[in-house]
Amino acid sequence: MNDDYSRGPDHYAERARKEGYPARSVYKLMEMDERLGLLRPGMRVLDVGASPGSWSMYALKRVRPSGSVLALDLKPMSLASPGFRFLQADVRDFGTRELLSAEPGFDLVMSDAAPDTTGSRAVDTGRSATLARAVIEVARALLGRGGSLVVKLFQGGDERDILSEVRGLFDSTKSFRPKATRKSSFEIYCVGIGFRGPKRDD
Repeated sequence: MNDDYSRGPDHYAERARKEGYPARSVYKLMEMDERLGLLRPGMRVLDVGASPGSWSMYALKRVRPSGSVLALDLKPMSLASPGFRFLQADVRDFGTRELLSAEPGFDLVMSDAAPDTTGSRAVDTGRSATLARAVIEVARALLGRGGSLVVKLFQGGDERDILSEVRGLFDSTKSFRPKATRKSSFEIYCVGIGFRGPKRDD
């Protein structure tokens, strides 16, 4: 679901190729992590919309040796690494959420997922909002107390309502536009830190 494949030469795309990442989007997560301290060794991470795998690769480096990453996407991924699992599924499907409910819980739910775009701003922002709300529902069900959320949103639709919803679940909520975001993009990231939900039994 990640729509940030390298689309021609630029600084971040070239850097991603040199450093072995399949997409330039890794530098968005890297900046948020450096600024907000999202990832630490030993954490359990759920990466929604993970293909082609840059966010999962970076997260694995940060949570090793005892942490783990579960990646979820409609598209297949070829990443194979200790501490990594992949589930090919749609986060919007009830069956997927039922399957995820068997997991012991996560310290971070992150999503760089984007819907298939049509070129219509109204349609695309609506689809983005639907996808973001599905990720938030998974985070509400699976995050441990004190956990964090990162979710992509398209501006120009329901982002204020979604940010308000996240604000009601976390101690701290921020909207973030990383430097690696393309100038033509209308995406932002909603970051929630300090989940206030009930403590899960691991």
